[in-house]
Amino acid sequence: MGAVPAAGRTWSAGRVVLVVVLCAAAFVALLPFLWMLSASLRPRGDLIAHPTSLWPGAFTWQNYANVWTQIPFGRQLVNTVVFAGTVAVVSVVLDSMAGYALARFTFPGQTVVLVLVITTLMLPPQVTLVPVYNVLVDLGWVNTFHGLIVPRAADAFGIFFMRQFFLSLPRDLEDAARIDGAGEARIFARVMLPLAWPGALTIGLFNLLNNWNDLLWPLVVTTDTTMRTLPAGLALFKGEHVSDYGLLMAGAVLALLPMLVAFFAVQRRFIEGIATTGLK
Repeated sequence: MGAVPAAGRTWSAGRVVLVVVLCAAAFVALLPFLWMLSASLRPRGDLIAHPTSLWPGAFTWQNYANVWTQIPFGRQLVNTVVFAGTVAVVSVVLDSMAGYALARFTFPGQTVVLVLVITTLMLPPQVTLVPVYNVLVDLGWVNTFHGLIVPRAADAFGIFFMRQFFLSLPRDLEDAARIDGAGEARIFARVMLPLAWPGALTIGLFNLLNNWNDLLWPLVVTTDTTMRTLPAGLALFKGEHVSDYGLLMAGAVLALLPMLVAFFAVQRRFIEGIATTGLK
């Protein structure tokens, strides 16, 4: 047999280097999660004695058992599911409707509305935190689920994202549905929204993840530990002078598992939604 061409050897060497670099980058990215998992399985003395070690000197499952009793973990898990899940579902509907209107309809002030939506993307959430909280106080919605959910029910990024997705879809399908006698609501619900489902799932996953992990908003709106979400509840393990990192990391691992399941369940649609929005 003839010798392997030099180009083939060069490509193979380059691919090996690429794989090594990618594996190293993946390890660096996963390092905090590996330490979190290790810390959740270590007793407090071992964690304090060897805080940088990834391999526990002693294993224990007691942190996972104690986290359910030290705080109302089960109740806060339900609160998080209700809060983040409801926001994800409602935001998909509202953001899709608003994005479809901006992408397909022509109305007075359309450009102004779009500019305002984009402008709000530049505002940090801390700017609107106090005014929104004052409104909730006036409505008597503090420490309630609707006080948590309603201000997060729609967001500018989701509206802009769905607008870009609808712009990438052909208008011929809408025209064909209008010829068949379908109204605008039916066209949106039966034709355009199913086609935009990858983008809708992407927005839903973004909102689910952001609100699941949000600490500041639930901490401001809720005052009772039985109404707080998991991030706000787990913050109780970090005191001013002493922090129980074993319990904190065990709770963080348990809080992370539902998000991993959600991502792996929709990862194909998620990537498709990102790739077809026209966002660069």
